[in-house]
Amino acid sequence: MPTTVLRSCNLCEAGCGLKFEVEDNRILSVQPDENDPYSHGYVCPKGMAIAAIHDDPDRLRRPMRRNAGGSFREVSWDEAFALAGVRLRDIRAQHGADAIGLYFGNPMVHNYSGIIMVGALLNAIGTRNRTSAGSQDTSPRFAASYYLYGNTLVMPIPDIDRTDYFLCIGANPMVSQGSGMVSPDVRARLRTIRERGGKVVCVDPRESETAKVSDEHVFIRPGGDAAFLLAMVHTLVETGRVDREAIRSVASGWDEIERRLQAFSPERTSTITGVDPAVTRRLAGEFAGAKRPVAYTRVGTCNNAYGSLASWANDLLNIVTGRLGAVGGAMFALPGLDGSQFVKFGGMNGHDRWRSRVRGLPETGCDLPAAILAEEMETPGAGQIRAMITVAGNPVLSTPNGPRLDRALDKLEFMVAVDMYINETTRHADLILPPCWALAEDHSEPVSPSVALRTVVRWGAPVVRKHADERGDWEILLRLAQELGGGPTGMKWMDKLLGIATRFGWRYNPEQTLDLLFRIGPHGDRYLPWKKGVTLAKVKQSPYGIDLGSAPPGFRHRLHHKDGLIHLVAGPLMRALAELDKECEEANRRTVSAAADGLDLLLIGRRELRSNNSWMHNVPALVAGRERCVLFVHPHDAQRIGLRDSQPARLESRVHAGEVPVRVTDEVMPGVVSLPHGWGHAASAAWQSVAGARPGISANDFTDDQRVESVVGQSILNGVPVRLSTVAAEKAA
Repeated sequence: MPTTVLRSCNLCEAGCGLKFEVEDNRILSVQPDENDPYSHGYVCPKGMAIAAIHDDPDRLRRPMRRNAGGSFREVSWDEAFALAGVRLRDIRAQHGADAIGLYFGNPMVHNYSGIIMVGALLNAIGTRNRTSAGSQDTSPRFAASYYLYGNTLVMPIPDIDRTDYFLCIGANPMVSQGSGMVSPDVRARLRTIRERGGKVVCVDPRESETAKVSDEHVFIRPGGDAAFLLAMVHTLVETGRVDREAIRSVASGWDEIERRLQAFSPERTSTITGVDPAVTRRLAGEFAGAKRPVAYTRVGTCNNAYGSLASWANDLLNIVTGRLGAVGGAMFALPGLDGSQFVKFGGMNGHDRWRSRVRGLPETGCDLPAAILAEEMETPGAGQIRAMITVAGNPVLSTPNGPRLDRALDKLEFMVAVDMYINETTRHADLILPPCWALAEDHSEPVSPSVALRTVVRWGAPVVRKHADERGDWEILLRLAQELGGGPTGMKWMDKLLGIATRFGWRYNPEQTLDLLFRIGPHGDRYLPWKKGVTLAKVKQSPYGIDLGSAPPGFRHRLHHKDGLIHLVAGPLMRALAELDKECEEANRRTVSAAADGLDLLLIGRRELRSNNSWMHNVPALVAGRERCVLFVHPHDAQRIGLRDSQPARLESRVHAGEVPVRVTDEVMPGVVSLPHGWGHAASAAWQSVAGARPGISANDFTDDQRVESVVGQSILNGVPVRLSTVAAEKAA
């Protein structure tokens, strides 16, 4: 007899509600849950295909060891863990902890038990050569939050359901489902803004899915977001639309900021932004005149040359207009599981506390930029990465200059991958330790509650049972940590005590840590029997969790600076401001626009609703239909170069050149070309049959690992200088 299991989706921040029909440990169907308090029956194509990932015949079920010729064979878990322990311990003993590098991908952000054990593994290794997918798309936001509010994980969230003027810059929430703001079914939410008399404005180099449903779309040159936002604030100051005393009462450093803003008029910045000064001034006036406006930036803004400064400038606009902490503005979550406390007490709160060995790039929240990986593997000396552990990540496709990293991985002394697939990265691993798919584990979102304005504490039971020879992510990571002398907490004294307890039958389970985090969180019972707070036991009693209501207005309850103020001035951000000022000056002095080396176009990425991870490309339903990995080229550029729609062209950057299929479209602005990320599966075709049949091209083959953002040092993935030519012309040359 089939049973129904309710569960939130773990594929992105939205966490849409799903209903699974299960019989004999098999998933019979997946349906949207109309009673889910977040998604109300909405679910995207990824969520509907979630069972196909579980059933994928290409998904690994047993540990794999690589043979000398590059093929793989199955080995037992005991053999795999023993080999991993011996090799990693030997390399650490000979070369130090930093000789082991670690990269973890974004699926860990939606896996509470896994992310807890990533921290434990890192503490057991002791390495500073830690990177992640977040260092590719979110470190600028983390750094801005750290300097403004005192904590990397305190992030303002647009109150999209109550705003009347939604200014969306460098973000595509129609596809991301609200990255940095848990908002399933963004299309409906944007529609209701207009229905209540509001306006949606999208500022983007591409007419994205969000731009298509907005009231107004403004093209902006890639990398111009910070200058555009500063020009808006400049306009408000110039026209007397800010309350200086109100700003000084909540923030330090305003007088210095106001002085620096004088350099960023709409006219002076227009060379960089490509936005007509009259448009910038009009939008600034509309924003200040709206009753409940809010400005929102995300990945597109983070991934450009001034990502940290742009994230800071976005918040500055909300602050000077009184929209920070205001209903309909940029508010702060008060989650049941408070990630800001986790990063604070876990030592992950900070920026530039140490730097990479070769290039001196700074850490952010304990992560070094992923742009360091290849050079740290290639460059001899103390601290050279000789062994690598990847967890649910594919950095060959998701980090810059993928071909260089591909070659570097092949020369490592040892590599372990915790992954379900043999892919472009894990094919280099000596050992692949495959976890069961997430549906066979219990689920509670560890990070998304920090960017959700509705506070709901949830937990979901496993949809299916693990097979006897399967391991969860946390079990694999815990065993690796134990092989390296650690344990579940990452604290040596505590892990030693727990090790003694195991001799008497005690066994660790991540639910114990989850209960702890709930109970010590803002809504927890603090282990006080007379306090009616949240506990895991109480959460489990409700299929939809515990609804604790909307986030409260205000922001002082989320500030971590000791003086209780927002800090507008920080050295790294002010240096970036000076760099942008200088770039504006140089741009306005140039009389002839000439790109270096003939790289006269700017490459940006894009994401589609069916694809936010490379491993999803092995699901037939998510890659069916028209070819998606194509280069968007504006008709003017196509005509100038001599390209026609659906023909291949040669795309070239400083680090790579290759053929790409072209789609001629006015969806991108002139001078800009766009290629989606996550593709490039030719190297893994032998192990991923569906992805291998539609390999595509990796956008990060063309990104430059030597071009990095000015504050956090992350790769510049949007605004990559490239040249485009016809294949026939290139062959003739």
